[in-house]
This record gives sequence, structure tokens and C-alpha cells, in this order.
Amino acid sequence: MRDVPLIPMGDDPGGSDAAGGAMPRPWQDAGPMSSIGSGAGGSSPGTRMADAAEAFLAQSGFDRAPWLAVVFASGILAWFALPGPWQWCAAMAGGVLAALGALAVWPLGSLADETRGNLRMAVIAAGLVFALGVGVIWARSAIVGAEPIARPSFSQLHGTVLEREDEPAEGRLRLTLAVRDAESGTARKVRVNVPLDAFGPEGVPTTLGEGATVRLRARLMPPAPPMLPGAYDFARAAWFKGLAATGSAVGPVEIIKSAPDAGSLAKIQRALAAHVRFRVEGSAGTIAAAFASGDRGSISETDQIAMRDAGLTHLLSISGLHVSAVIAAAYVVVLRLLALWPALALRVRLPIVAAASAAVAGIGYTLLTGAEVPTVRSCVAALLVLGALMLGREALSLRMVAVAAGVVLLLWPESAIGPSFQMSFAAVLAIIAVSTSAPVRAFLAPRDEPWAARMGRRVVMLFVTGVVIELALMPVVLFHFHRAGLYGAVANVVAIPLVTFVSMPLIALALALDTVGAGAPAWWLVERSLALLLGIAHFTAAQAGAVRLMPQISGWAIALFALGGLWLALWRGRVRLAGLVPVVLASGLVALTPIPDLLVAGDGRQVGITMSAPDGTRHLLSLHNSRSTYTRDNMMELAGVAGEPLVLANWPGARCSSAFCVMTIRRGGRDWVILLARGREQVEERALAAACGRADIVVSERFLPRACQPRWLKADRRYLEESGGLSINLEDQTITRVADSQGTHGWWKAGQNDRKRPSGGG
Repeated sequence: MRDVPLIPMGDDPGGSDAAGGAMPRPWQDAGPMSSIGSGAGGSSPGTRMADAAEAFLAQSGFDRAPWLAVVFASGILAWFALPGPWQWCAAMAGGVLAALGALAVWPLGSLADETRGNLRMAVIAAGLVFALGVGVIWARSAIVGAEPIARPSFSQLHGTVLEREDEPAEGRLRLTLAVRDAESGTARKVRVNVPLDAFGPEGVPTTLGEGATVRLRARLMPPAPPMLPGAYDFARAAWFKGLAATGSAVGPVEIIKSAPDAGSLAKIQRALAAHVRFRVEGSAGTIAAAFASGDRGSISETDQIAMRDAGLTHLLSISGLHVSAVIAAAYVVVLRLLALWPALALRVRLPIVAAASAAVAGIGYTLLTGAEVPTVRSCVAALLVLGALMLGREALSLRMVAVAAGVVLLLWPESAIGPSFQMSFAAVLAIIAVSTSAPVRAFLAPRDEPWAARMGRRVVMLFVTGVVIELALMPVVLFHFHRAGLYGAVANVVAIPLVTFVSMPLIALALALDTVGAGAPAWWLVERSLALLLGIAHFTAAQAGAVRLMPQISGWAIALFALGGLWLALWRGRVRLAGLVPVVLASGLVALTPIPDLLVAGDGRQVGITMSAPDGTRHLLSLHNSRSTYTRDNMMELAGVAGEPLVLANWPGARCSSAFCVMTIRRGGRDWVILLARGREQVEERALAAACGRADIVVSERFLPRACQPRWLKADRRYLEESGGLSINLEDQTITRVADSQGTHGWWKAGQNDRKRPSGGG
């Protein structure tokens, strides 16, 4: 009840003041703020906007939890995008002020309590959750971030093994060590690659494992920043893993103290992987080991590339598909077995017991396969599904996805910026959006028809879902990996059921039969099924146009894709179609993405120039013939060129000496003279100054004297230490630097890019 009646305040033409011709006092005149707040003054644009927003929120019938998860993730991403502490504080303050402002404009107990209730709650919740997102990732960075070492060095390491990763396909062992700095005594975590040759013909000793104490000499470097704008940022990933340095062992590894004899999960994982590879030989065995234990270190580079180009890489990472398959199998098996016991079936709710057993199986599988973030995330989501089944709720819902995302982002907020998190939840949202849409429900509705027609509709729906998932993932894949498998939807229609319903159940059956020595037939079937999977991958990847490379798309494009995709997935009814507008705009931006003319790595040694041959074919010219596949792949992807790089010295029109290469290219209606240093050979300063004066752009891995003054850009060691790698568009005369996206975050240190010549000392 209201104690005071609502009284017209000057804008009611039938009121007493109006009848008497009295002028309204200033406080009686409804201004813009009061119009928005109370709903008065219907002619105000602010009122109309607020009314429309309130009506939209009241009538949409949407789940709030998914949007709160989106806002929380937006706060985390804002922290990565903003450059420094005062901007982070401003973002948090902005969220809190928005919430307080909504409470002030639409206070509780006022008319706004009825007319602006949904809008007020939306602004308050979004503002506070956004500020929380910024605060959570800032706190996480401060707690787990590890200061990188200042410069490359050779060091004598004496420390404890925290983690051992076997990578026989690369011919190495990877050890994560807890050590102390010899000079300062600072505790550090470092990761060292040890060649398998260092252990001699006897191989890796069984005493080298988690908990062992070792001594070795290693060449350590600070975690590398992105090689080029848009490339993988290992320095950021290492920061959140607590790694202060990475490097390679030089010489033998001395085991001071053996690993504990007690069987750890890591030991069990390695033993299981070795057992599976022993039972299934060749490439199929390495895939089977990855499914059984999460160990992907034995998969050959050829198979990994084929799986990637066919759009099947997600099958190699233990995530939602694998965890769901294990949990679903455990649920069905336990339910069927218990149903054979009538006395128990009459007294106990079997679905609850089966769900609990499936949860134990899922948690065990997650721990056995290494408990990586994607696996934990998938396990959390699967446990929520089981909880919904136990409570009689809808198993697959947007609210469940929101809770799973919230749990992961609270524990590992840095995962929001990674492709794994984005791709997993994009795929799940796409599945839910498709399956809950009215046309799909009508298409799959039960009807009186032959079983063949019913199965045909299921197959069509499987293909449609695969296409939708591929479309949902393509922007994320292009943004992070700069490539997309165009035939992935077709390959996944066959590969996903093959893995889920054939390969993984057969692996579980074979392992169970091995306990009584009867697993050979099952392992033969496993080998045949995985050989078929690899055959699909290699065949798909070999098709013309199977892979599309794309230069780095803009942040605006991926933001529009995300906005449009979330709008399509989270709203209901016809209003969701409005999400197509930002998707179309983002597609236009992607189509207009310029191809960089010049790519310069942060060390100044690797330089790529994009050129077109007379037949129209685009090529990438490389200053050096790099033996590193990582360098080559980065250059090719960010240049959008599929063909192998050509050595610049062999290109017609390039003039090269032992010290420099000079080339003239035409862009933007003018000629650009580019001077590139090929090494550290000394050149007489006067001759160098004359050459620089005739060039528009000079690139060098060493410091150049002040006398070197090109007409437009001098990217020498001094410049590149501050800027990082460069992507140059000569048409627009724009330079994109790695430093532009780094701000003052802890993992980015200006001047850290000289990683070629380690200092001496212990």
C-alpha cells in the first residue's frame, strides 16, 4: 500500500495549477532524469528508450544467468584489452557507478519500482558483475603471475620435478622444475626441454618423475612474446602458469633423488599410454593413447596437421566429447546392470545411483587424463547435467552452460581469452540454440512414419548441427589460428559418431578385457576404427581448398561476431534474428581485412614480403630460409599465403649481398624501397648512411647508427625491442605493433625481445 497518493506535478492539463493558469515551479517540471526515472513525460526520447527497454526485458522471457556469465567474461576481457591499472580501476568504477546510478534514478519503493524494475535490475547486475570480472582477473594475475627472467642465460639448475611430459614424436622430454635463483635465491618455476638422446640407449629412467630432484645445465630464455601481431602469446600463457623461463638442457640430466615409489596419477597416466601404444601400433596407437590417457606427445606432426586441416583437432583434446562419452557410458552400464536386480530396483531410485556412479567415472577420467582446464570445464558441465537429471530438471539448458562457465571463469579467469574456452562454449551454445529452436523441434517431433524416414531426419539434423557448429567456431578459429578447415562439418558428421560410439567404447572394452588377457580382438577393432578416423582426416585435408588462411582479423570483427552469435543463441523468438545484423557486419569486415605487405618478427631476423606473381598467384618472400616450422607457419598464416615461402634472394627484382637485400615494391600508387639486413656483418658507416637515405624502410636485427635515416621507417634492434613484431600495410601507411595490444601487463617487458645471445655465467 502507498501512504501518499500520486499527485500530478505540473504537466497534467486538467490539474488545479493548469486550470488557474499558474506557472509550474522548476522542481515540478519533469526534466530528462525524472522522465527516465518515473516514466512521466512520454514525449521525452529518454522515456521512450527506457520504456522500450523495460518492455523488451519484460516480454522476452529469457534466462538471466547466461547474460550474467557473458557480462562477467566481458569484464575479464576488458582487463586484457585495457592497457594499465588506472584504466582497470576506471572500468571497475564505471561498473559500480552504473549500478549505483540505476539505484539512484530508479529507487526502491518509488514509481520506478513498478515501471523500471527489470531495467534497474539489469543495469545493477550487469554493472556489478562487470566490475567483478575485472577484479577477479586482476587478482588472479597478481597472485599467480611469475616475473620472467631479465635476459637469456646459461644456468646450472638444481630443483624438484613438478611435471614430466613425454613427447617422443618430438624426440624430447619436457620437465617443469621448481628451482631457486643462484644469485638472489628467488624461487622460480622453469620449463626445460631435454632431448631423449641425453639419456643414452637405456632411455628415460623410471626414477625421473614428479617429486624427483635433478641437476642439469640449461639455456634459459624469458617466455617469448608474440612473434608478430596476432600470433600466439606464449609470454601471457606462461605468466598465468607461473613460468619464469623456458629453455633446453645442455648435457646430461643428473638425478639426485629419485621420484617417490608411490604410484601417482601422472605415473599411472604414462603407464596407461605406454600400454595402449604397445597394444596398438603405429599412428592409430598414438591416437588411442590420447583418448585413453590424454597423452598427445606421441602423435606425429603429419597426423596432427591432417587432423587440424580437416577440422578434427578437437577430437585429440580431452574435452566435452570424451568426458560426455565416458559419463554417458558409465550411466547406461550401471543403470542396466542394477536393473537386473529386482529387489534393489524396487527400493532404490536407480537413476540417482547411476548418475552418482557416472559422476565418479567422469571425475576419475578427468584426473587420469591430466585435469587440464578444458577437461575440468567439461567435467563440471557434465556433473551439472547429472545433477539436473537427478533433480528431474532439463539436462541441457542455457542456465547449466552459464553455471559451468561461471565456475570455470572464477577458477581460471584467464581462460576467457583462450581459444579452448571460447570454442567449447560456442559449440555448446550452438547445439542448444539449434535444438531448442521451433523449426527444429517441429522437424524432430514424433510422427507416424517408417523407421527409415525417422533415421533420415536424425541424420539430416546431425549434419545441420555440424554445419551450425562449424559456422559458430569459424570466427574464433580464424581469429586465433588464422586458418579454417572448410570441409570440417562433413568430416565431423562421420568422425564424431565414430569416436563417440565406436572407438572410445572399444578402448574401454579392450582395457577391461586386458585384465583377463583377452583384449586382443578388441584392440584390433580399435586399430581399425582409428585408422578409419585418420583416413578421413588425411583425405579431407588433401582436398583442394580444404584450408582457408586469413590474416589477422580485427578486434571489432570478432567482437561483432561474438555479439551476434550470443544474441542468436540466448534470446528467444523472432528477436534473436536481430543477431544476424552484427554477424553480417563482421563478415564484411573480415572480407575487407587487408593483407599485410611486410611482416617483421620481433628479433628483426625474420622478414616476410607478400608479392603477386604475373599469373596473379600471391607468394610470401622470406629474408631467411628458416628451418623453424613455427616461424614459417606464423608467417604464412598471418600473410594469408598457403604456398611455401620463397627465399627473397631468388626473387626477380631483389638485389642481395652478404650484408643486405634491397627490393622495390609498388603499393598505394608509389614505389617503396626496402632495405633489409641479412646478418651482423659490419658495413662502413658512410656507405650505410647513403643506402639508408635512398630507402623508405630499413629493417635490421642489430642497432643501426643515427646516421642511418630512411625516409619512412627504421626498424632496427632499438625500435623492435620497444615495439615487438610489426605488420605493415603500405597502401594505408599503417603499422601494427605487438606492443599496441600489450599495455603494461606483467608479461610484457619492453626491451625483452633480444633472445639470441645468452649471457654467460652460472
